[in-house]
Amino acid sequence: MQEIRCPHCGEVFQVDEAGYAAIAQQVRDAEFNKEVARREQTAVQLALAQAAQEKEKLKAQAEMEKLQARQQAESYQRELALEKERAKAALQNALAEHELKIQTLSSDLRHEKDEWVNREHMLREQHKIELAMKDEQIAQYRDFKARQSTKMVGESLEQHCLNEFNKLRMTAFPNASFDKDNDARTGSKGDFIYREKTEDGIEFLSIMFEMKNEMDTTATKHRNEDFFRELDKDRREKKCEYAVLVSLLEADSELYNTGIVDVSYRYEKMYVIRPQFFIPMITVLRNAALHAVQARRELAMIREQNIDITNFENEVNEFKERFSYNYQQASKRFQEAIDEIDKSIDHLEKIKKALLSSDRQLRLANDKAEDLSIKKLTRGNPTMQQRFAELKQEE
Repeated sequence: MQEIRCPHCGEVFQVDEAGYAAIAQQVRDAEFNKEVARREQTAVQLALAQAAQEKEKLKAQAEMEKLQARQQAESYQRELALEKERAKAALQNALAEHELKIQTLSSDLRHEKDEWVNREHMLREQHKIELAMKDEQIAQYRDFKARQSTKMVGESLEQHCLNEFNKLRMTAFPNASFDKDNDARTGSKGDFIYREKTEDGIEFLSIMFEMKNEMDTTATKHRNEDFFRELDKDRREKKCEYAVLVSLLEADSELYNTGIVDVSYRYEKMYVIRPQFFIPMITVLRNAALHAVQARRELAMIREQNIDITNFENEVNEFKERFSYNYQQASKRFQEAIDEIDKSIDHLEKIKKALLSSDRQLRLANDKAEDLSIKKLTRGNPTMQQRFAELKQEE
């Protein structure tokens, strides 16, 4: 028998070896349960600490991703602003160059206009001199007609014009043709067709000529306008730009005796002249056509420059649209990433709540485990009481 003193009341009582062993076993079980509870609590605290660290890590990563995304968006905005400034500067430079070219061309055109006015003045003076000389020829033509038949008069006027042209063909009109109109498939034909091309083979002037004359003694007198309609028809069918009636009709008309008569108020691009104005008429139309060719070339150049600027503006606008689209897509993905981060934070909050709930459950379980004893376990259970009694007897 062993004596055991109660630490609370100081009473001494004796227990045998079996009772001592039971008490020792009970103490060992309580210590074991306490150790298990302590280790479980330690494991829970460690899990909570790891979860908190993981949460802080994810939160720091989320903040870093937010910062990186914000910096990237700011970089996109700065790049877009720089590109806009570059495009604006390039466009302003192109517009300045374009305005300078327009000013240069305008100056050249004014210079050409002044030269044209001077040439026109010189030509008018020359025409006055030639007019005085041709007045003498008129008298000769009238005398010449008086001695010819009607058919011979018409043929002689055509031959006269052909001879006048051939005199200057190689010197003044090397790239021109002056041929009889022998194509009567449309039902009518003119007398001669004049065509001239540039050095590079571009036709810039075409004239349908009709020569009309009659004897002074002819009973039925024709007027110049009697032939306007047919001449205009021939011009259009033969695809000529101008129509010129070389006429000795209405010899006493002050209108037609003054020189070159523009009758475009009746028919487009039509003129009536006396034979002495045959070469001057070609020269006037030729110079105007050449000037128009140069003007058309300069206009085409300006149009090409305008097209180049338009293409540049289109490319700038296309770049803006592409850049804006890419920025919108990046902004959309940035927002999606922010939303995903927020979802992750919400998910971690739920995990935290679950862990805290688990901690409460573990604490309750620990409290119940500490309050647990063999006596409580076997209370009201005869079978377990008998089994524990047998175990004590075996010990």
